[in-house]
Amino acid sequence: MARIIAIANQKGGVGKTTTAVNLGASLAASEQKTLIIDCDPQGNTTSALGFPKDPARRTLYQTLILDEPVERITLDAQVDGLDLIPSDKNLVGAAVELVNMESREYRLKAAVASIREKYAYILIDCPPALDLLTLNALAASDSVLVPIQCEYLALEGVSELLDTLMRLRRTINPALAIEGILLTMYDDRTTLSKQVAADLRSFFGGQVFETVIPRNVRLAEAPSHGMPVMFYDIHSKGAESYILLAKEVIANAQKRVGQGPERADQGTGAESATAASAGAGGGAIRSGSGANISSSGSDGSDGDGSSSGTS
Repeated sequence: MARIIAIANQKGGVGKTTTAVNLGASLAASEQKTLIIDCDPQGNTTSALGFPKDPARRTLYQTLILDEPVERITLDAQVDGLDLIPSDKNLVGAAVELVNMESREYRLKAAVASIREKYAYILIDCPPALDLLTLNALAASDSVLVPIQCEYLALEGVSELLDTLMRLRRTINPALAIEGILLTMYDDRTTLSKQVAADLRSFFGGQVFETVIPRNVRLAEAPSHGMPVMFYDIHSKGAESYILLAKEVIANAQKRVGQGPERADQGTGAESATAASAGAGGGAIRSGSGANISSSGSDGSDGDGSSSGTS
């Protein structure tokens, strides 16, 4: 049965979509059949996987509001082992229409229940807001992955988000765990990035992934080509980082199976992280790329020698 992971942070521009696309592709390349659900009305995950805007395409809106079976809207993401449930601007209306619907918080959970057995992982790319769409995603999920940009301003909303997760555990989803906090847009040339990373690891301890996602121009370029970065430039630092993140997610899942439903450091993740924050203040793309997970052993640098791009 799939482990459902929501990728959430109410602050925009922290790397949620980049993480959903590239972690999903890396999991699929590790022979873990994966589904990505684009729950953001902007539809950036959909376009980053090579699907242009199409008003005729059925999307998550049809499932949440019109009860369209989820199997009918699922797309082959053109990467072996990776599927996509697309989004479009109609989801803006869904956030409003859900207000008066019965069991409004559980519409997505009910929709994906029939397909959980088909996948090893289901990743949900949440919108940059704590609205009903995000609430549906968190209610349907086993855990939440929180990308945080390595800048101090990006830390401001962390306490609010984790406080919301704590309340959700008491009401809507008692089993919701912290999958991990992911440091994104890390620039090891700056003291600021190093200080923010050190502070986060000090406050959150084992909740922070060992893998960090660097500032990387290839991560910024890949969506314009409609493909994950590992198929755009397998030797880039961004690609290698997401491959390592996928391995870490899989390893954590294996530990979880060995130790019970949750890891010891995740059982009270929302509560402990909130307190800490308060104190702080091988698949291949079918275009013939042929990249696979084994390439992660390379120490390849970016093709243009730069790591100053954005993710």
